[in-house]
Amino acid sequence: MTIQECYAALEGDYEEVLGRLYSEALVKKFVGKFLADQSFQLLESSLNAEDYDEAFRAAHTLKGVAQNLSFTKLYRSSHEITEALRTKDCALATRLLPTVSQDYEQTVTAIQSFQSS
Repeated sequence: MTIQECYAALEGDYEEVLGRLYSEALVKKFVGKFLADQSFQLLESSLNAEDYDEAFRAAHTLKGVAQNLSFTKLYRSSHEITEALRTKDCALATRLLPTVSQDYEQTVTAIQSFQSS
């Protein structure tokens, strides 16, 4: 799997991230580092613990990382949950978590497939 195929699988925008980072080597480096980011796990655990301030911080971080790496699908869902938490609509945020979770898993699976090929 190429990095371009990885981006297609995670429904991201490879050309956009390449324009931001300027080299395929940097794209690969930062895509690999995404797997170590704990923002999603913190979002999930914070929402489950009803710690909405911490959930907001985690969602906002996840959104920023997804945006910077042009993980378009994950960015969109993490943006929605961030805005729900920003406006203190905790019930909506809880309903949005499964979508963010699916998008996150899709992203991780694509990256892992890329790394193993």
